[in-house]
Amino acid sequence: MAIVIDGNKIAQDIRNEVRQSVLNFKMEKGFVPGLAVILVGDDHASKIYVGKKKQDCAEVGFLSREYKLSAETSEEKLVSIIRELNNDKLIHGILVQLPVPKHIRPDNIIEAIDPHKDVDGFHPYNVGRLVAGRPCHPSCTPYGIMELFDRSGIELSGKEAVVVGRSNIVGKPMSFMLLSRNATVTICHTKTKDLAAVTRRADILVAAAGRAQMIKGDMVKDGVVVVDVGTNRLDDGKLVGDVDFAAVSEKASYITPVPGGVGPMTRAILLKNTLNAALAY
Repeated sequence: MAIVIDGNKIAQDIRNEVRQSVLNFKMEKGFVPGLAVILVGDDHASKIYVGKKKQDCAEVGFLSREYKLSAETSEEKLVSIIRELNNDKLIHGILVQLPVPKHIRPDNIIEAIDPHKDVDGFHPYNVGRLVAGRPCHPSCTPYGIMELFDRSGIELSGKEAVVVGRSNIVGKPMSFMLLSRNATVTICHTKTKDLAAVTRRADILVAAAGRAQMIKGDMVKDGVVVVDVGTNRLDDGKLVGDVDFAAVSEKASYITPVPGGVGPMTRAILLKNTLNAALAY
C-alpha cells in the first residue's frame, strides 16, 4: 500500500518558511513582498482560487492587491493595468487568473507582464530560461511537484519518468524539471500509441491529462511513484484526479491524493516565487 504524500502539510511548511523570510525581509528592506492578482469575469472556480491566494498572502505577511474586472473588460484595458503594475515598486509579483474571457488573448496578456514579476512562470522569458537551465520563476505546479519529491525523499536521478500531458502549464515544464534532475523522461499525449505500455515502464509517473481516473491499476508497475495533477468533477459532484486512486495506491510506493496533493503546492510556490522576485528587486 502506497505512502500518501500530504500536500497540505508540505505546503504549510513552505508557507511557514516564507513567513519567516518575510519577517527578515521586512527588517532589512523596510517593506514586504507585494502580489497583485487580476480576475476578469465571474468564473466560480477562479473566484474561489483568488480568495485562497488572498488568505495565503495575509498568512505570510505579503502586501496583497486584487483587481476584479468585469467579463466585458477589453484586452487593451487589461494590458494597461498590467503595465501600471509593472512600474509599481510595491508590487513584485503579478498574476492574471486564467482562464480569461474569450475575447482576450491569453498569450498577449502573459507577454505583457514584466518577466521579473511573472510569478506564475508562464512568460516566454521564464519558460526559455527553464529550458536552458538558467535561474527563472518556474511554473508553480511542476515546481511544487519537485518540492513534493524532495521533501518526501524521493530520488529522481537515473529513474524513468513518464509525464502524461503536454500542456504549457504542467506537462512541458514538468518534463524539463525532471530532465534537469537526471531522470529519463517520456511525454505522453493524445496521439501516444499504447499508453499503458509506456506508463508501465515508469518509476515516476506524473498524470496531468485532465481525464478523470484514466490511469488504472493495470497501467502501472509495483513501486511506482505517482503524482496526480488532475482535478475532475464526476457527475455525483465528487472531485477526483486523473488516477484511479484506490487501484493504483495498491501498487505504488508513493502517491498524491486529490484533493490535498498537488493543489496546495501550486499556491505555496506562488508565494515562494513572489518572495524570490522581491529578494531580487
